[in-house]
Amino acid sequence: MEAIAEGLWGLADIHEEKGEISKTIKCLEAICKSQVSFLPIIEIKTRLRIATLLLKHTHNINHAKSHLERSQLLLKSIPSCFDLKCRTFSLLRHCYHLIGDISKQKQIVDKGLMLVDCSGEEVSVKLWGCNFYSQLANTLVVDGDFGNGIQALERGFICAAEIYYPELQMFFATSLLQVLLMQWADTNLVESAVQQCNQVWELIPADKKEHCDGLFLYTELLHTFYRLRICDYKTASQHVDRLDAAMKRNLQRTQLIQELTTQLNMINQRLSRSDLQYRESLALHQKQNQLQEQLRHATSPTGTESQEPSYSTNPRQLGDKLELAPFPMDGEWLPKGAVYALVDLMAVILGRPKGQFKECGRRIQSGLSVIQGELTKLGITDGTREKEMQHSSIWTAGVYLILLMQFLENKIAVDLTRSEYVEAQGALIQMKNWVAHFPTILQGCESVFQMLRGQYAHSLGCFHEAAFHFIEASKLAESKSMRVMCHIYAAVSYICIGDAESSSQALDLIGPVYSIVDSFVGAREKTGVLFAYGLLLMKQHNLQEARVRLATGLRIAHQHLGNIQLVSQYLTILGSLALTLHDSGQAREILKSSLTLAKTLYDIPTQIWVLSVLTALYQEVGERGNEMENTEYERKKTEDLKRRLADARSSIYHIELIEKVKLEVEQLHDVDMKRASAGPPIRTDLDIPESVGFMTPSPVPSSRLVDIDVVRRGKKKM
Repeated sequence: MEAIAEGLWGLADIHEEKGEISKTIKCLEAICKSQVSFLPIIEIKTRLRIATLLLKHTHNINHAKSHLERSQLLLKSIPSCFDLKCRTFSLLRHCYHLIGDISKQKQIVDKGLMLVDCSGEEVSVKLWGCNFYSQLANTLVVDGDFGNGIQALERGFICAAEIYYPELQMFFATSLLQVLLMQWADTNLVESAVQQCNQVWELIPADKKEHCDGLFLYTELLHTFYRLRICDYKTASQHVDRLDAAMKRNLQRTQLIQELTTQLNMINQRLSRSDLQYRESLALHQKQNQLQEQLRHATSPTGTESQEPSYSTNPRQLGDKLELAPFPMDGEWLPKGAVYALVDLMAVILGRPKGQFKECGRRIQSGLSVIQGELTKLGITDGTREKEMQHSSIWTAGVYLILLMQFLENKIAVDLTRSEYVEAQGALIQMKNWVAHFPTILQGCESVFQMLRGQYAHSLGCFHEAAFHFIEASKLAESKSMRVMCHIYAAVSYICIGDAESSSQALDLIGPVYSIVDSFVGAREKTGVLFAYGLLLMKQHNLQEARVRLATGLRIAHQHLGNIQLVSQYLTILGSLALTLHDSGQAREILKSSLTLAKTLYDIPTQIWVLSVLTALYQEVGERGNEMENTEYERKKTEDLKRRLADARSSIYHIELIEKVKLEVEQLHDVDMKRASAGPPIRTDLDIPESVGFMTPSPVPSSRLVDIDVVRRGKKKM
């Protein structure tokens, strides 16, 4: 019977090499369905291989789960077979993860750890221990149990250290950093985790580091998130440069693997011919060995040979994963396409506040192209609905859909800054449709969409509608920081309305935020609230106090945020304040700096705002020539802005976007969907602490804020 099994396994190998997965599975299932009993060990190995193929190539999770549960039952009667038992437990946990069964995940991982604890101190045993600690941590964090999840990662780190495996230690150190970034209960703990990652990375030999692309990209992305959270943009930029270089190296390696694989397939095809001469056959075999060696070197993820048993069939294709650890872990943080897109996103997040819009546009298009390609592979197009998705693809699709929202959010922010309102409308409608079609997966994106509706309405001077959307966004927000920023935005919109009641509403929003602003990590919330509070003080004609607050906000924004749009707006307000206080020399210097920054950003509303204040300055100092020249330039810019506003207001989408109506989505109320979409420890914002698009208050149409400053001069509103 063993010979029959070997024959069927061999036939399955042939079909699998040809990509005929259905025939491969039929060959293997012939063993399981045979009327004649095979040895239990043969049936177990066969079922493991079937389950692996089903998980890799199909959406038939339940079928795979059945084979694994049968294998587990057979293994109970066998006292040995440590590796087979561990493999079965690990794959079963993966099945339970895909269907969102947290309870069964915990149970099966506990069995794995109990087996490891009583199986000695060999390296293979410790490796399986690392695998189960990683899976346990993943399950616990998805379930919201951060404390025990952190403990599991710490045990995994100790287990890796016991066999002196620096790459595995680095995996656990980096995973711990990710969980601490998600939770962020103690800044000192996060900083300590960052330092630990740096120290462990230095333990990895240089010749092995070059094979750790996945681990390096994972670590550098988390370092970037951390630096963004604490507003260390200079260091974050250095990490993005390293990410770009690593991504380029990985692309080159992937291309090399594809070329070597193509050449090897051609050699194998020629060797299959029956009419080969001896010398030709010898030369081909030598070439085959050479290509196989090159391929082994190029695909070894950690510089070591895989210890994966041949019967289990490695479910990954060459170069298709950014692996973080060796077998048996076979893990990746995110799909390779998602990591590539995330690197582009980091570059956009850092470049947009600096006004590097050309590079941002290129990166946004690059990221969107990758994401749309991957979604298409998953069968997801503009018309796909959440309920139509295969359960096994929910998490992967969720990653790409959330990334898509992030890129669209950035595109909208750039378009609004550049007064490209029609372009912003198109991206907003795309966001709306995606959120409506995938209400469970993108539930956390509703607040961002609502906030962006407020930004759009504010940019077009619809301040009542803007305030409404900002308040609604704050109600939907998952994070305290997001709620605070939405309150700040709403306060600015209320201030722009200009009446006493609106000013009172603005104060009601700003006051509570101002009292707790020092509790936030970073400087984003503080610069935002100082901006809004300064405007409110000006509205109340408390000019000296406003000047102090705004100067403080400007200093923080300049030193920590590197956001030239916010700096430009701060300078404009301070310039107009200086003029009101009859300090024309300082006003001229400040306003010219602000105008230069606004031009760099193509920020037309702010340019008009600055120009109107400069016109008032030239009137006051009697510079008639400069006044006329400035007035003419302001007129051209005003006409350009009016044209852009008219185009936006005439669009069929304008009313739909600004009207005071919340986005209505059909919730599926599917617990399994929610759990499956949660996946590994990754939230709606992909753990990017500085949420995209929140860094600056939206461009305020010039006239409304200028009126606050020059009301005594009787300037007419635009």
